[in-house]
Amino acid sequence: MKKPVYMDYAATTPVAPVVAEEMCRYLTIDGVFGNPASRSHGFGWQAEAAVENARKQVAGLINADPREIVWTSGATESDNLAIKGSVAGRGNPHIVTSIIEHKAVVDSVRWLEEQGMASVTWLKPEPDGRIRPDAVEEALQDNTVLVSLMLVNNELGTCTDVAAIGERLRSRGVLFHVDAAQAAGKMPVDVRTMPVDLLSLSGHKVYGPKGIGALYVRRAPEVRIEACIHGGGHERGMRSGTLATHQIAGMGKAFAIASQSLDEECQRLESLRALFLESLAELEGVTLNGSETCRVPGIINLSFRGVEAESLMLGLRDVAVSSGSACASATMEPSYVLRGIGLSDEQAHRALRFSMGRFTTEDEVVFAADRINEVVTRLRGVR
Repeated sequence: MKKPVYMDYAATTPVAPVVAEEMCRYLTIDGVFGNPASRSHGFGWQAEAAVENARKQVAGLINADPREIVWTSGATESDNLAIKGSVAGRGNPHIVTSIIEHKAVVDSVRWLEEQGMASVTWLKPEPDGRIRPDAVEEALQDNTVLVSLMLVNNELGTCTDVAAIGERLRSRGVLFHVDAAQAAGKMPVDVRTMPVDLLSLSGHKVYGPKGIGALYVRRAPEVRIEACIHGGGHERGMRSGTLATHQIAGMGKAFAIASQSLDEECQRLESLRALFLESLAELEGVTLNGSETCRVPGIINLSFRGVEAESLMLGLRDVAVSSGSACASATMEPSYVLRGIGLSDEQAHRALRFSMGRFTTEDEVVFAADRINEVVTRLRGVR
């Protein structure tokens, strides 16, 4: 067993070896290195073919039309494009979102609010992190143009009922943006049965490369958003810039693999989750943050009574975990997500997120749990 044991898959995943091999085919003089926008020779045609094949692969995981996939640099850019592109040019637009969304959504919406470009209703979640469909509907105003909510919370693993929310929004003509970065490859995502208009995806959360993502933009009926990056009119005019063929091919390959193994992977992670929690069952004062039922299996957020998370992480030198989102880890402030579900600062400072993935083994889970039992017991003994 390799140490330290990696239990931070919600922050990023390792690139699958076959994905890395696929990416290398699009880099050197002996490979397909051309610009996909070069239409006058074979180098460009081959690169374009690779890009379009990857578009089909990404679309396949979420049951979309490949023409609905717009390439971006990652889910953060996808969130920015969806949110800012939806309200651009609108008079007095109103947005509904929640206080526990990913920073890419929270900061984008707050920026629009601070610039006077939109008014915002910030929803408070239930104690388990879920957003009630009724709360969304009650927040709608005559000038509401967009609701932005995540499918799976990146710190809690809790799932939002986007299908029920989407149905209510569709009847009101309000655009619905969903950040699915933590959902793709971890649970079924079907945009044909899930009434969403815009959906953000990330390559590196699904064993693909960093620096590449996508935004699903519904075509029927057509959703129109304004571009945030200009300079050539690529991606149906929504996102200009030379496409990174190797990264796109890598994301496509990763999503194709995820599609093939989704059911099996979900079952395996459920088993690992059960083993992890069972191995901690005799440790007193452990609280699960989030929903016990409406969640993905691979993300577990736990608070340990009487133990500071930072001290626990220092003690767990052989286990790589986090105290929250990697996008907010530069600050020592307690998690705004845990505060948002009602935890006190003291309770939030005692929480750690454990996340498992494709390469996590039973031995690693048992080892991590044993180390947690040992370190928590020791830290409580020196109080």
